[in-house]
Amino acid sequence: MEFTTLGRSDLKVSRICLGTMTFGQQVDEAGTHAILDRALASGINFIDTAEMYAVPARAETYNATEKLIGSWLAKNPQARERIILATKVTGPSRGMPWIRGGGADLSGADIIEACEASLRRLQTEVVDLYQLHWPNRNVPMFGGVYFDPAKETATTGIHAQLEALAQLVKAGKVRHIGLSNETPYGVCEFIRLAEQHGLPRIVSVQNAYSLLNRIPENGLDEALYRHQVSMLAYSPLAFGSLTGKYDLLGLADPLKPGRLAIFESMKKQRWARPDSLRAAKRYNQLARDHGLSPISLALSWCASRWQTASTIIGVTSIAQLDENLAAFGAKLSPELLAEIDQIRWEIRDPAQ
Repeated sequence: MEFTTLGRSDLKVSRICLGTMTFGQQVDEAGTHAILDRALASGINFIDTAEMYAVPARAETYNATEKLIGSWLAKNPQARERIILATKVTGPSRGMPWIRGGGADLSGADIIEACEASLRRLQTEVVDLYQLHWPNRNVPMFGGVYFDPAKETATTGIHAQLEALAQLVKAGKVRHIGLSNETPYGVCEFIRLAEQHGLPRIVSVQNAYSLLNRIPENGLDEALYRHQVSMLAYSPLAFGSLTGKYDLLGLADPLKPGRLAIFESMKKQRWARPDSLRAAKRYNQLARDHGLSPISLALSWCASRWQTASTIIGVTSIAQLDENLAAFGAKLSPELLAEIDQIRWEIRDPAQ
């Protein structure tokens, strides 16, 4: 396993990160513990979760993932020193009234309260990386494309959020901070205000990055590079569409059902758009034409990009974890990379 250091921090993380949003919905406690055990034994030391998980988000499974990880840590206390544990505070409500009453703001007090609740569920005294799950301001995300000034509202600003995060760092409850689903403007503003006011500096940004969504290459990567902030790539398999299981354009392999087929709410996501599924089919066939599995092409491509510090994979079984781990490391020829870029030129980023 290869390791890298996040930003200017002292967090040395594996280049493969275990995402956990399936825990508590598709994976029960025994399965969760088994997957975490295997991940640790395989060399993964980076575990990412969120207070919102499991996904799809529902009131019934809110906080479930953190609780399952917490029960694993309680059962295996020696594991805590071996892992870098990351979690996220949910941003302003996106149709989830069970989280802070569905409020349209994320205040400093909310951040502190949420972190302390996460610590209790995770059964740990400190989170290594605490991330804001999405911006607390008007910004297109999760499939949104255009910024609309008419949607501006008054919310807690970046400076106030940084001050709250600073309190958590000072209290020893958080080691380092990061962002998720963020824009180039947001990255630069968080850095500017942190340096101006002597507040904690972000070390990472967790954004979607895959063959179907290369938006981070359109400006975010420059901001991260120049400010020495690491990118954590989530959904490198585009919610399973880059595994080949949806190549019949909507009909999942009955032996390997995926979230886009199981959950009605997921069928409305950017990954399930007809254009996204058509594009995925082209990339998957390209992989086969070059003697690779679709999974190997997608994961190896994502992990090999200079923009990527760590690639986040989510699984529902040990077998799936082993399959994903084995898929990394394929050597992609210049000819294959050129063909990838040609497809992207034709269809751009259908799952942005």
